[in-house]
Amino acid sequence: MEADDADRYRAPALDKGLDILELLASVEEGLTQAEIAKRLDRSPNEFYRMLDRLVRRGYVTKLEGDRFTLTLKLFGLSQLHAPTRRLASFATPLMRELAQRTKQANHLVVFDRGSAVVIAQHEAPDYWGISIRVGSHISLFDTGSGHVLLAFRSDEERQMMIAEHARSREEVNLGPEFHERLAHIRERGYEMMASAQTAGVHNLSAPILGPDGRCIAALTCPYIALVNAPASPDISQTITMVMKTAGELSLLAGSDVRTPA
Repeated sequence: MEADDADRYRAPALDKGLDILELLASVEEGLTQAEIAKRLDRSPNEFYRMLDRLVRRGYVTKLEGDRFTLTLKLFGLSQLHAPTRRLASFATPLMRELAQRTKQANHLVVFDRGSAVVIAQHEAPDYWGISIRVGSHISLFDTGSGHVLLAFRSDEERQMMIAEHARSREEVNLGPEFHERLAHIRERGYEMMASAQTAGVHNLSAPILGPDGRCIAALTCPYIALVNAPASPDISQTITMVMKTAGELSLLAGSDVRTPA
């Protein structure tokens, strides 16, 4: 495109908004309005209305000390597009194999605009199993998938995820025990917990990590003891298989995570 054409189709307000988003994406601690203006070599007053709109639309949040930082809304939007479809596509054969080996159902969950959302699932191969419908929105706070999605994120990202969840659902008060649990999950590499929704079910969840080491999805097996199939894997064997499959999916996603033996 020639320079005259580039000038002819300029959209100054859009350019200003994109400049702010790109700048905030490059810093971790956030910036004040004055710092944004200085870095972009503009007057602070030029950014007041634009920052206000970005905050109201949920792309930017205002922290203590009048600092602005990105929310996870752009990340959530990206999850709805091709990357999520590719992840589900890559996961399908591995999830099928996992179901066959464990004799249990399993599902894949991502964080999207305040909720943990099921994007793929595979039924148990035999008569019995617990499955969750694709498209279901589940809690971040009392599910294995939600715990894993929160545990393998930075403290700042975790707080934004919790804040977005509170805006889209009920506001909750999380004590220090909850954050200690997340730290323990991160340390051991998985979550194993009794289901808060269904008696007799244990959620076995492991993270799928991206190239930057952050969790992009959770692979979860709602484990039930099968009394009619005594040769089926027990819960310890099953979580090992879930972690192995999650590790293989992490490698496909570009992570250098090592798959458990």
